[in-house]
Amino acid sequence: MWENAAAEPIEPPAAHPEQELRMSGVDWLRVNLQRVFALPTPAVDWLLMLYGAIQVFDDFADGDPVEREDLNAVIWNTLVGMNQNTFWLSNSNNLAPLVATMILKWQASDQAERAGKADARSFVWRAGYYDVVLMVVALCHGTQRATADASSVLGLYGEKFEDYMKEFSHA
Repeated sequence: MWENAAAEPIEPPAAHPEQELRMSGVDWLRVNLQRVFALPTPAVDWLLMLYGAIQVFDDFADGDPVEREDLNAVIWNTLVGMNQNTFWLSNSNNLAPLVATMILKWQASDQAERAGKADARSFVWRAGYYDVVLMVVALCHGTQRATADASSVLGLYGEKFEDYMKEFSHA
């Protein structure tokens, strides 16, 4: 069923305000990773732990409030959970360089933002998580499927460039 079918992400919760109370952004991401991209549970779990970690780290770096429950989850997931995940254990040689690149790109983007030089390049570089998602699709389903699904993976990125730039127009 999933062999050659190109994926199409389910619309994010913000597209349907009446449903926002029923599905968080993380739940929406989980549904897409499971149903649209047909990723196995360990891959989805690992991707969601990574997503949670980068969200908390970004909030902390920006001086935004971080809930204690979120911090506790990230501490556990980054030091224990992600490292014991069976998908990570089987694919860490392929994933570790991408995670490292994602971090370096986020740091460069963050430096540009803090220097008042936010632009389209910093916007793109802060979205390295979706490079990792695309590689997970390739590892699970092959490069042909990943190529067919690449634009749909890109569609998972919910932030709009205009909204990103508005964050810095008042700084």
